[in-house]
Amino acid sequence: MSDRVQVVVVGAGPVGCVAGMLLARQGIDVMLVEKGEDCAADMRASTFHPPTLEMLEQLEITPRLIERGLKAPVYHWRDRRSGEVLAFDLTEIADATRHPYRIQCEQYHLSRMLAERLEETPNAEVLFNHRLVHFSEDDNGIDLALETPMEIRRVRADYVIAADGASSIVRKWLRAEFDGFTYPEKFLTLSTDEPLEESIPGLAHVNYVADPDEWLVLLKVPKLWRVLVPTFDQSDNDVLTSDANKDAIFERLIGHGEDVRTFHRTIYRVHQRVAKSFRHGRVFLAGDAAHLNNPLGGFGMNSGIHDAFNLTEKLLPVLQGRGGEEALDRYDRQRRTVTHDFTQQQTIQNMELMKAGQGEAYRMMRDQMRALIANDEARRTYLLRQSMITSVRDAAAIK
Repeated sequence: MSDRVQVVVVGAGPVGCVAGMLLARQGIDVMLVEKGEDCAADMRASTFHPPTLEMLEQLEITPRLIERGLKAPVYHWRDRRSGEVLAFDLTEIADATRHPYRIQCEQYHLSRMLAERLEETPNAEVLFNHRLVHFSEDDNGIDLALETPMEIRRVRADYVIAADGASSIVRKWLRAEFDGFTYPEKFLTLSTDEPLEESIPGLAHVNYVADPDEWLVLLKVPKLWRVLVPTFDQSDNDVLTSDANKDAIFERLIGHGEDVRTFHRTIYRVHQRVAKSFRHGRVFLAGDAAHLNNPLGGFGMNSGIHDAFNLTEKLLPVLQGRGGEEALDRYDRQRRTVTHDFTQQQTIQNMELMKAGQGEAYRMMRDQMRALIANDEARRTYLLRQSMITSVRDAAAIK
């Protein structure tokens, strides 16, 4: 016997939880399945951009994120060698958004808020410790097999939304092409309660620190500073996360590395990849399952949430018998095009600026940022792009 549901959402991260909630609140029968015991406490994503905050107002969750997080209207591009600071202020584009700031708040807070709400929704079911192991599609629906600690559970669904992350099992089962590249360096994220602002006066909540030898990202979340550094050292991860390496990083940054206490030290690889198609019949890829990019700019989680809003807007009329499936192909066109034209290009450009090489390349990077900050029109265009307002507008214009 199989359980019957309209939509199965695979993955209880921010993208999956948003998609599930958007459908459930419109009366769609939803099953959210997650292989882990809880929403993953992933430390990678912590920035919510203005259009994302506007979208999440539909779920009445934005005020809770604002209350829990930190408002960051200003972010810095910093030259580590010279100490030069260029400040970008999102209040300059307050005419374009109700939220002219970023909210710094770890992504798992959003996931848990929505998962808890889904568990209280009669037409929704949240299943942790359920791992998708197989699915097959026919003309009328999809059969899925979910592995639990005790059994294999069978489910019949009309559609599946794959929001199961970078290593998506759904994408692998589909054998979907996932074109792009992987950066040669490893990335190390450390979190600390060390008051970095006392050692580096004038820090914003968001700081991109350019340096050809060791660039950095310094992000403040409510209780901690998060430090992202690249490493070309191919040593074992245990070496890269060791006390000795931690001490050396903070010694270079603030001058007393041994005194710094950290709570997380995580190594990961960074990819720039996009699935060739976001729609495969009755299965849709969203978030990291569909596209991956480097973390500079904070676009990954936000673009995934934008996927969820775009897709569910088109899927709802089909599920409710009010529209045909042709709109579902538009999801693929809109989100995949914007991913290629904006998210991928902008994150690659941001990375190049951060690690500009020696000599002339480094001077060109510095001069480019100075010219940008001095030109009102160019700076506004840049702020609209970096805040992701432009990408949302561009997607909506694609027919």
